[in-house]
Amino acid sequence: MSEKHSIVEIWVYLSGSPLFALFITLAAYQIGLSIYKASHQNPLANPVAIAILIVASTIQFIEMPYSTYFEGAQFIHFLLGSATVSLAIPIYRGLSSLTGRSIPLIASLCTGGLVSIISAVGIATMLGADSSITGAMYPKSVTAPIAMGIAERIGVSPTLTAIFAVSTGILGAILAPFVLNALGMKAWWQRGFAIGIGAHGIGTSRAFSIHPEAGTYASLAMGMNGVVSAVAIPVIYHLFNR
Repeated sequence: MSEKHSIVEIWVYLSGSPLFALFITLAAYQIGLSIYKASHQNPLANPVAIAILIVASTIQFIEMPYSTYFEGAQFIHFLLGSATVSLAIPIYRGLSSLTGRSIPLIASLCTGGLVSIISAVGIATMLGADSSITGAMYPKSVTAPIAMGIAERIGVSPTLTAIFAVSTGILGAILAPFVLNALGMKAWWQRGFAIGIGAHGIGTSRAFSIHPEAGTYASLAMGMNGVVSAVAIPVIYHLFNR
């Protein structure tokens, strides 16, 4: 009985520990990554989506409050700032490859950014969503750290924005190969740039796992879209929400 009582005490301690939450997060992603590799990189087996399902199910099962979970997960959340700054690296490395491609890429960047806003906000508005939902839709195609910063700047919920951004990234990483194949887009730089604009970090990770050129252009698109959106989205938002 004493041994059983000790195990229960250890479990109670671990289930309320922020470090246990960190372990859950890292383990869930490792499981998702293993499944992704075992499926021969099938886009439907997205490691981030799998990890989210595992984490959500686990903390629900052990009845861990979200505040406790975030105490551990905040160590990973902290790294988002460094990841955002590091976007300067793929932008710098990719500048030399823009020779002869700058005009179509810039046109794609501007068009993709505008379409992502117009389609998301327009559909949400037609479905009767309130301003808190439609406002959070504006930066949903920007990488999450920048999207949350934009959300704070325009006065909408960073939490909702993060949810929409992550959901967009996951759906983009899963659906992009099928969409691009249907459109007959075969050049890796074109595929990568499109994925980087529409599915930011999660899509870029997927692009790198398929082809280095696709990953390079995806990271370039993600970085450029983040920089442009940080300036343009607040202007667009206040223009349409006076």
